[in-house]
Amino acid sequence: MNHSVALQLLGLMLFTSAVLGSDRSAPIPVSCITRGADLTDEKVWVLCPVDCARRQVTIFGTSVYASVSSVCGAALHGGVISRSGEPIRVQKLPGQENYIGSFANGIKSQSLARWISSFTVSTDAPSEPMEVSSQGKSTVLPGKKKGEKRPPNGNKDCKVDIAFLLDGSYNIGRRRFNLQKNFISKLCVMLGIGPEGPHVGVVQASEIPKTEFYLKNFSQPKDVIFAVKEMAYRGGNTNTGKALRHTAETFFTPEMGSRRGLPRVAVIFVDGWPSDDIEDAATMARESGINVFLVSVAKPTPEELGIVQDRTFIQKAVCKDNDFFSFNMPSWFSINKYLKPLSQRLCNEDQMLCSKTCYNSVNIGFLIDGSSSVGDNNFRLVLDFIANIAKAFEISDIGSRMGAIQFTYEQKTEFDFNTHSTKDTTLAAIYGIRYLSGGTATGEAITYAAGTLFKPHKGGSRRNFLIIITDGQSYDDVKAPAVAAQNEGITIYSVGVAWAPQDDLRNMASEPKDSHTFFTREFTGMHQFEQTIIKGICKDFMESH
Repeated sequence: MNHSVALQLLGLMLFTSAVLGSDRSAPIPVSCITRGADLTDEKVWVLCPVDCARRQVTIFGTSVYASVSSVCGAALHGGVISRSGEPIRVQKLPGQENYIGSFANGIKSQSLARWISSFTVSTDAPSEPMEVSSQGKSTVLPGKKKGEKRPPNGNKDCKVDIAFLLDGSYNIGRRRFNLQKNFISKLCVMLGIGPEGPHVGVVQASEIPKTEFYLKNFSQPKDVIFAVKEMAYRGGNTNTGKALRHTAETFFTPEMGSRRGLPRVAVIFVDGWPSDDIEDAATMARESGINVFLVSVAKPTPEELGIVQDRTFIQKAVCKDNDFFSFNMPSWFSINKYLKPLSQRLCNEDQMLCSKTCYNSVNIGFLIDGSSSVGDNNFRLVLDFIANIAKAFEISDIGSRMGAIQFTYEQKTEFDFNTHSTKDTTLAAIYGIRYLSGGTATGEAITYAAGTLFKPHKGGSRRNFLIIITDGQSYDDVKAPAVAAQNEGITIYSVGVAWAPQDDLRNMASEPKDSHTFFTREFTGMHQFEQTIIKGICKDFMESH
């Protein structure tokens, strides 16, 4: 063996790839310089990166390669794959003498007198996704039935958008960080990601959160696996709360690949405990319609519990503290048994309780006093008040809807819940309402709203709210119509201005009266109620669920 070959062999022998033990899914992502000797199983499926053809890879032999050779380089040399980024099957063989060098397919292999072990490469796919033990015994991957094939476009029974928040802190350490990445890769395969199935992205939680890739970036498992494999360990504190807030604010947007109408899921992995407060961020995530799962691994030791900022962080972080959204794994080893139960939870859309929020799942009707005592200028202030409330909600064909009725002695439906399905058209319709002028028959208006605006939507998935704005005494009874509407499932907020009687306002409002009744002497004072009413609607919505 010449001196240069000896140095190359020494360098290759010093290289140690990521742990590729018997507890694995196929194919396993490897690097361009991963050798046959770095793979512990007799038969294993590996996935080569996309740039090996452009890199200098070292291989020894032709057809049969010494185990110190690059497996991806051998596949390119042997013509098994014509480009990188493809799965190959590596079969280990005994060592042999006289490995013959050659130049083939743009790759040069070297000669070698003898070596202790060998391997061959091929693209012969197993009949079903296999997992190969260190004893050479093959088993079907967990969660797959024999003969079952993954649909090429993804698992259509699992239409969810998922953000994985990986722990990249000093708590987890570099070795367990790599095991965590391996688990995520396997979970992506188990979920069946694809264009018509689940989409995933990754945020690394450390000192400062970093979005590694978004939902829009990859739609195939092998691409996601490579992206996860290439993630660099960041270190720092476990600022899980900061990472969750970052995710809630920036991750689930249409520009970044979030799909309309599908559940939004954030899966937080914490190895130990968070370094920062998570409660406010979790509240923000829930109000944004994000279903937060928390996967805890390696719980704090009794000695470490003294420095844990909040021992109840799991209950505060999850969508709902009902055991469905929290998941515990004692360690990062022997993890295959956790893949199927976790993936089943992430695909269970019926249990995604936080997908529906007060912002995207309500019908809000506005009952607007158009009597002559209001006046045109004040009527414009009323429309501003209504528009500011509408702006807070996610108006769409699958989200919240707005409707408006103007009343005097008679009633006029300005637009109903089916008229406008975007926020822009809804706001334009509000500002397009023309002042009628006339008398005040609030009781009849409530009955009209309950029968025409809300009745077609009774029993739907949205919660119904009616906001009444009036400036004076009604000519008819308001209590009986209001009670009847409330019995139909309509929550009423009454907003009175100027000469509106306090008794009428309270008789119209839902219980508790104090939080559903508002009064101001001037029309300019209505704006002070906007946020209180919006938060009140959210509170009513959450209590109803």
